[in-house]
Amino acid sequence: MAPSYNPLGQVKKGDPELYELIEREQDRQRTTLQLIASENFTSVAVMEATGSVLTNKYSEGYPKKRYYGGNVVVDEIEQLAIDRLKELFGAGFANVQPHAGANANAAAYLGLLEPGDTVLAMRLDQGGHLTHGSPVNFSGRLYNFVSYGLSENEDDLERIDLSQIASLAKQHHPKLIVVGATAYPRIIDIDPIREIADEIGAYVMFDAAHVAGLIAGGVYPNPLVGSKGRGCDLMTFTTHKTLRGPRGAAIVTNSAEIASKVDKAVFPGLQGGPLENAIAAKAVAFKEALDPSFRVYAKLVVENAKALADSLVAEGFRLVSGGTDTHLILCDLRTFDADLSGKEAQEVLDSAGITCNRNQIPFDPRSPFVTSGLRFGTPAMTTCGMGKQEMETVGSLIARALRERKDQGAIEAIRDEVAQLCSKFPPPLERRQEA
Repeated sequence: MAPSYNPLGQVKKGDPELYELIEREQDRQRTTLQLIASENFTSVAVMEATGSVLTNKYSEGYPKKRYYGGNVVVDEIEQLAIDRLKELFGAGFANVQPHAGANANAAAYLGLLEPGDTVLAMRLDQGGHLTHGSPVNFSGRLYNFVSYGLSENEDDLERIDLSQIASLAKQHHPKLIVVGATAYPRIIDIDPIREIADEIGAYVMFDAAHVAGLIAGGVYPNPLVGSKGRGCDLMTFTTHKTLRGPRGAAIVTNSAEIASKVDKAVFPGLQGGPLENAIAAKAVAFKEALDPSFRVYAKLVVENAKALADSLVAEGFRLVSGGTDTHLILCDLRTFDADLSGKEAQEVLDSAGITCNRNQIPFDPRSPFVTSGLRFGTPAMTTCGMGKQEMETVGSLIARALRERKDQGAIEAIRDEVAQLCSKFPPPLERRQEA
């Protein structure tokens, strides 16, 4: 195996304690399976931009409208990121400054709503996100969120219930309808939700945090457009999941009016100085996503998810909604083992070198901390080069570990198998020397 790229010489020299911890994390990432749906491996170029001299520069404001001097070069960098992002999603306007997905959603709400306004969004326990109205989150504390969920009908079991959205919209007249999820494995059709919103005069926001890379890669319909030429009013997303960029977020829209509101909401409404090193890294990621090879990657992510899903079904697991259209699989453990909780399963798999997260399933009888499900994703291991054959192996390893969870020797043997598999598919950081 090629030697690791180590840019941390000064950390090693000046802070050996921290250096050792970082080395341990790098070892964990390269010797275990990364199946958390919201994680990925960035390119070395993205990491280099993130660690560049741009971290030294303060640049409150926007290109050519800064509150500090010395931003001539930074302006060009941020504008480059904006232009690339607009091209990537066919957007008229883009803001690349949000530090995180929660910040992007907060900016959308701040730009479009007043405190107390009504918003319709997906239930957290059926696939939504904390920023979609959870009472412990700013969103639920500042705005009046009404939640829609999934269908219990056999014909469209565990799919988004459009009739429920239409009924709640007519009853509550929300100012904004939020679409998108953090644990929903199916494609969401923006067209019928756009029609519902138009009937009541509401905005539509698509939270594409999970599927942004799939949209960019052409394997998920672009919510900004829709099949009828008019989709959502704005789209928020993170840059570090399927888009394979640095940790951060962005917002795009085709409305000049909304763009102006969003810009003011991000700065000065929510954030001060933007992280221009992260913005440069976003620019790198957007360029990578514009390359034809990224479309191949996005297609493989979905193919791998379907292969892993099939493998899990063959092992006795039930999949929420019966499968997946995306990078994400939500697995109901109860058909596999009624006594096995998501919490226990996550901990067992961690011990076996398989990283995933427990997750509530629709209508889950267990608490959010315990859960009856697991969430898996294929973006990271697809980046490492794994394919359908490896996904079949991974499904088998997951099942074996959970069946043999009381046998520590068996768990250690599976961890060795996992490490051997991962050694054949190193992260991009390990392959730098081959370039």
